[in-house]
Amino acid sequence: MRNIDFHKEIEKCSAFLRDYLQASGQQKYILGVSGGIDSALSAALAAKAIGSSQVIGVSMPYSGSNPASREDAELLCKHLGIQQITIDISPMVDAYFEAHEKDANALRRGNWMARVRMCVLFDLSVKHQALVLGTTNQSEYMTGYFTQYGDSAAAVEPIGQLYKTEVWAISKAMGLPEKIISKLPTADLWEDQTDEQELGISYQKLDEILWAIRNMDNLDGYEQSQVYAVYKLIAHSAFKRSPAPMPEPPCSL
Repeated sequence: MRNIDFHKEIEKCSAFLRDYLQASGQQKYILGVSGGIDSALSAALAAKAIGSSQVIGVSMPYSGSNPASREDAELLCKHLGIQQITIDISPMVDAYFEAHEKDANALRRGNWMARVRMCVLFDLSVKHQALVLGTTNQSEYMTGYFTQYGDSAAAVEPIGQLYKTEVWAISKAMGLPEKIISKLPTADLWEDQTDEQELGISYQKLDEILWAIRNMDNLDGYEQSQVYAVYKLIAHSAFKRSPAPMPEPPCSL
């Protein structure tokens, strides 16, 4: 893995967020706070860039969400001194499935929740004259571990260049609560769901392999089944990282 200067990275990201907001003509940043490490670091960088009073964290629990996630979201907002809004998305989610798709599985319901949450954020962004801040890291981006037009929809991605293990390290450097740093990563879309369980590989090993692939390094030291699995994740999620394709321009007469 690469060695980066975490303190310089913090300053660089903060300056980027400050300049980007100023150029946009908006006043604030708004983001979903899940109680996880990615939203925690994104919020912390925004607060450092433009001040805590200009950052809004929106907690959007579902009836099946782990209560600990909501508690950690509150802990983060208090720690950073940012405004917190809580909106229960259960009525919005349940209305659709109860009326039309009662047999939908957990994946479909989870994707719907992610997209409902982003609809809420973009609506509130208009009310508060704010840009929607993303929370996707490089590990998730390269493996497609995000919901297209859900948690991937944002005006700016402050940690999109950082691998998950780097997100943890920079969060420590910024003094974020240990409870949030040390918790198991989860999208909290259904009971007992964890990121690494779904990905089938630890973030530490995933990041090492992703970095080796990016730099065309020798992969002989890794389990070939894991290398194959990572390549498969990258290939099968390529459509998520590209704009919607369209045909070539019409042919002239």
